[in-house]
Amino acid sequence: MRNFNRSDRRNEPRIFNFEEWEPKTKVGKLVKEKQITTIEEIFAMGKPIKEVEIVDALIPNLEDKVLKISSVQRMTKNNRKQKYRTTAIVGDRNGHIGIGAGKNVEVRPSIETAVISAKKNIIPLNLGCGSWECSCGTKHTLPITVSAKRGGAEVLIKPAPRGVGIVAGETVKAVLELAGIQDVWTFSRGSTKSVFNTALATYSALKKVSSIKNVEALKH
Repeated sequence: MRNFNRSDRRNEPRIFNFEEWEPKTKVGKLVKEKQITTIEEIFAMGKPIKEVEIVDALIPNLEDKVLKISSVQRMTKNNRKQKYRTTAIVGDRNGHIGIGAGKNVEVRPSIETAVISAKKNIIPLNLGCGSWECSCGTKHTLPITVSAKRGGAEVLIKPAPRGVGIVAGETVKAVLELAGIQDVWTFSRGSTKSVFNTALATYSALKKVSSIKNVEALKH
C-alpha cells in the first residue's frame, strides 16, 4: 500500500478556489451561496454529490490515500493496450469516508480519477461506544457490529472497548483509520488479497451504520 499525500506529489494538482468555482448542480449552487454549510445537510436531503468541489468546500481537511495501483492489459487487433487501475480512499478521520477507483494509461491521472470518485462516494458515520465492555460514552468506535461482502471478500467489524486500537489487516485498517474509528475488532475471510474488494466490503459495512436513523433503539 502506498500513501500518496498531496505534498509528496511532484506536480501539484489545481488548488480548489471557492470563489472561482462555478457549480453546475442545484446542490452545488446552494453550497456556493452558503445556504448549505455542512455536508451533513446534503446527506439529510438525500441528494447525491455530483460535483467534487462540494466536498472540497465543505470538508477542506480531507485526506486521500492510495491503496493499490495495478497494471491491467487488454488485447486488441493491433497490439496489447495497458492501463493503470488505482484504488483510493478519502476521509477526514472524523466520521467521513469514501472509496473510489480510476483507470488511465498513466499513473497520475488514474490516481486523480480514483480520488475524485472517492470524494463523490463519501458517506457519514454514526460513531459511538457500542462495546459492552466500555461505557465511556465517547465516539471512538461503532455503535453496533456490522459486516458486508463484496466479490470474494467478507469483512466483519465489531465495536471494541477504548484502548484496544484497530485490530485489522492493512487494507481494512487504512479505511477505518481515515474514517476516524479508533477501537474495533475485525474479521476478514475469502479473497482478502483483492485490495479493492476488501476495501469495498469495509466501506459497505460502514455504510450500514451510516444508514441507521436511531442507533440506540437498534441496540436495545
